[in-house]
Amino acid sequence: MNEARAWLGLGSNLGDRAALIGEAIARLNRAPGLRVVARSGLYRTPPWGEADQPDFLNAAVEVVTALPPHDLLGACQEVERALGRVRTRRWGPRTIDLDILHMEGIALASGPLVLPHPHWRDRAFVLVPLAEIAPDLVIAGIRVGDALAATERAGIARVEDGGPPA
Repeated sequence: MNEARAWLGLGSNLGDRAALIGEAIARLNRAPGLRVVARSGLYRTPPWGEADQPDFLNAAVEVVTALPPHDLLGACQEVERALGRVRTRRWGPRTIDLDILHMEGIALASGPLVLPHPHWRDRAFVLVPLAEIAPDLVIAGIRVGDALAATERAGIARVEDGGPPA
């Protein structure tokens, strides 16, 4: 596969959230076939789905990768495992969560991987950091900045600049 751009969402609400997101980005950047080229700031966001848990920190990154979609998913899941992610309940607390939001030129629904992510435009915790690094990105015919403008952002606050990619 030729190199392609992909956009990932990251979140954490257990442990040292900022350090975990920073370490996840660094591990992604060191993974074979991946290079982080942009990083959003960190945003404190209320939990989504299940409200009885701590607030999250969320971020987004843009990567350039030679990996096919399922291999990129595998690389993301390896970073999650290395940073202590344990899947106990859907939308529950987690040390780290990495989601592939979009991969240029790819649309698929295959097992655990659906691209673009089926809920990317419904969640402010995804859109706010994604719009920081890619406001003009068009996913499934919708500009990220326009999707953000139509989304409720209550409770979301920027807590840290993104800095260099990794």
